[in-house]
Amino acid sequence: MHYAPSPSRYETMPYRRCIGGVRGLPLPAISLGLWQNFGDINPLSTQAAMLRYAFDHGITHFDLANNYGPPFGAAERNFGRIFADNFKAYRDEILISSKAGWDMWPGPYGGMTGSKKHLVASLDQSLQRMGLDYVDIFYSHRPDPYIPLEETMSTLAQLVRQGKALYVGISNYGAELTTRAVELLKNEGLSLTISQPNYSLLDRWIEPQLLAVNQASGLGTIVFSPLQQGFLTDKYLNKIPTDSRAARLDWVRAGLDTQTLERIKALNLIAQERGQSLAQMALSWTLRDPRVTSTLIGARTVEQLQDSLGALQNLSFSDDQLQAIDQITFSDPTIFTAPDKASGQDLLDHPNFRA
Repeated sequence: MHYAPSPSRYETMPYRRCIGGVRGLPLPAISLGLWQNFGDINPLSTQAAMLRYAFDHGITHFDLANNYGPPFGAAERNFGRIFADNFKAYRDEILISSKAGWDMWPGPYGGMTGSKKHLVASLDQSLQRMGLDYVDIFYSHRPDPYIPLEETMSTLAQLVRQGKALYVGISNYGAELTTRAVELLKNEGLSLTISQPNYSLLDRWIEPQLLAVNQASGLGTIVFSPLQQGFLTDKYLNKIPTDSRAARLDWVRAGLDTQTLERIKALNLIAQERGQSLAQMALSWTLRDPRVTSTLIGARTVEQLQDSLGALQNLSFSDDQLQAIDQITFSDPTIFTAPDKASGQDLLDHPNFRA
């Protein structure tokens, strides 16, 4: 049956602009990331249903990367099929982003690099998989300590000039690297549009410096992992479910220690007082700061997506609630704070950056 989107799709979703919330490219407050659940492990019909539901409710931004799956490339390939069957007529209403810089194909040019060789080949492959002429945003997915930042940024500018991307972004870059990237692109006659760091109630590393740098530099901030690999949901309040990501992946499970579980339970009590699920509050909290342009969610089912969109019903926090949240989330001085190193070497081994 032919898909026709809801005529009311723009009535409830708030949109925020990348430059201080008032200028620049607008994004929906909630964007849909296609990392974990759009590979070949889930039925294509389920994926299509989620994308249609998202667009019907004002989510105009779909975020991908070359290596999303599993297997690598599957998310883009599946998205391309769904896009051709459902969304091709609405291309001008949709923002599609992709990234490159992590493992993708064998050999020295295929992964964990920001080289021109990798970025150019990767975007060409992504466009082919998705059946697109261009992406709206193309990201350097990670800084590369072995490739000059000048090379990475000049390649992004080249891809815009070639018409393969409309805007460029960076992901997993700290404040110092972001400042350098902004200046390098300015020298190329191009503005850096957006930064994509991880951010959640359990990992607030971007607050001391990066948010301020992004604002001062005139670029938006779209945050990923706002639910901290699913920790900030109801599923981990009592035990680790056998079908959960923490049960499947050692590096995810390692972050779910006793102290973290206690913080999650305490946060859940505040969510209940607000009339929200824990996941809804976690999403609302990331959007409390106007410097956050959008928060990226993942979903395995339409029901999960629907619950996440419920966060938009209550985006305001009282001073007492924010103070209580600060006491819970700042109670552990060992909470990860990403070192702001120009080299980016610290990213290579940290599990939060295996995206």
